[in-house]
Amino acid sequence: MEFNPNAKLDSSQLQPSAGGGGGGGVALGGGLGLIVMILGLIFGFNPGDLLGNMPSSADNTSQSTNQYEHCQSGADIQADRECRWVAYVNSVQGYWNTQFQQGQYQAAATVPFTGSVNTACGTANSQVGPFYCPADQKVYVDTEFVNQLLQQLGAQGGEAAEAYIIAHEYGHHIQTLTGRLQKVQSAGNQTGPESPQVRLELQADCYAGVWFKNAVQDPTGIISGVTQDDLNRIADAAASVGDDRIQQSTAGQVTPESWTHGSAKMRQNWLGKGFTTGDPNVCEQAFTSENLEA
Repeated sequence: MEFNPNAKLDSSQLQPSAGGGGGGGVALGGGLGLIVMILGLIFGFNPGDLLGNMPSSADNTSQSTNQYEHCQSGADIQADRECRWVAYVNSVQGYWNTQFQQGQYQAAATVPFTGSVNTACGTANSQVGPFYCPADQKVYVDTEFVNQLLQQLGAQGGEAAEAYIIAHEYGHHIQTLTGRLQKVQSAGNQTGPESPQVRLELQADCYAGVWFKNAVQDPTGIISGVTQDDLNRIADAAASVGDDRIQQSTAGQVTPESWTHGSAKMRQNWLGKGFTTGDPNVCEQAFTSENLEA
């Protein structure tokens, strides 16, 4: 990805991790998150032991200051690559702000952490992967662990893959603002290829694709170019976190009835629908389509 050195960065959209937390709500992943949930369904352990129900006294590496405070412009990314996380978040939120009536978009902070973190959805560790907590409307990501996790799943990784993960998690935030996420959660934990939970994740993938299509034109002007290699990497990342790929690599078998995120083909397809059209309204079809693989 190419960044505009003259674009301004807003580091306040990233917040230091802190203690606290609790047990309200269920965290949503998808870029890589809820891998533990999938494995729990396969092997029969309680995913809540690692996400959502851990005591708030669990170990947590917290920060009292914003480590990205020095990230003020696109040029700072060249001096410190960590500033790219600010660019991803700013660009994604800059785009979605234009899709709501003036003043209606509610910004959501991203919280970088290392090791483990306390949230309004409970305590989670790095192994869970990036996730969105609807209870506090924040995205949580262990930035140091992301590429390692991508490599473990067989993905190429890189900046575009990281940006896809962030865009997917903010897709869940959009679902919170529209009320879609609350409707799915109120229906209970349903799994399977056609389940509301899978449709929720595919819509978030579609939203991620929409952002990629519009990233260069978003008002922040932070992303100045998206290459074919970038597109290849986001498609590769989407496939690598398909339920079938993860189940095959971890358990040696595929059990569609336990899917929570969709197959590799599904995830690539819906990411592609978003990118091809650049229209977030198309993503609503994830809840009306009879064939999610088409």
